[in-house]
Amino acid sequence: MTFSERNIVFKAGIAFCAVITILIIAISTLTIPLYPTMEENIRRPAYLFQFVSGWFLGSNYYAVHASLILAVLFSLIGIIFIHFYFERTSAPEILYISFFTVSFSFEAIRLILPLYFIYNFPSFYLLGISRVLLFARYFGIFSLFVASVLAAGLEVQRTRYIIIFLVLAVLLIILGVPIDTQSWDTSFNMISGYTAMFKMIEIVAFITTVATFFVAAKVRDSKDYIHVGIGVIFALIGKNILLGTDNWAGPVPGILLLSFGTWFICSKLHKIHLWL
Repeated sequence: MTFSERNIVFKAGIAFCAVITILIIAISTLTIPLYPTMEENIRRPAYLFQFVSGWFLGSNYYAVHASLILAVLFSLIGIIFIHFYFERTSAPEILYISFFTVSFSFEAIRLILPLYFIYNFPSFYLLGISRVLLFARYFGIFSLFVASVLAAGLEVQRTRYIIIFLVLAVLLIILGVPIDTQSWDTSFNMISGYTAMFKMIEIVAFITTVATFFVAAKVRDSKDYIHVGIGVIFALIGKNILLGTDNWAGPVPGILLLSFGTWFICSKLHKIHLWL
């Protein structure tokens, strides 16, 4: 993929994230007044940070809404900075880092649930939207893994083949997942099947991505790739906190860890490729 083609992808990402930002602001005027009247839900997100904080804090839909807005803003600001700093820098990994960044805009999809209480549209839409959200999340995670493999020395002539493979791999995973459109948790996520299997996929992807960046440090003889791997750790921990919380303990540490980790990744990649 040429510089111009890659930069077009960046610009398309900026435009998409800007539209989503405007939409979530508009939708907020409908959903925020609804939260006090929404029914209580005893099913809470099953994340480690949520498990700990959930013992001390009850669920709060306003906190969930805040985490969604922060995720969307992170996506918009992140892709703008990536385009600005890498517009003229050759870094094969950054395209996939941008995919990871843009994937957070899709978290706005979760507001389909409070909208369902307002408009009572067919549950078929909940099913389709839930699959889109699952696709975006796993596409983002696997994109980070591809970035680590490229850093470790994989030579690819046609980037579009990797993207097609990524899309097909994620589709293969999420299309067969049963989703219960009548059951949801307090973070506005539909309940899906094979929960344990998907958590294992996330853990394996997390460990493999970090380990591959560490391998890249050895292969490329550059300690900066170790720093990139450390940035991935911060970013993915922040991601799980931000997207898996239903109380006020999560949004601030989640967005700070996610933002710091992503900045650390990009700054080190920029440093590496600036001198190549």
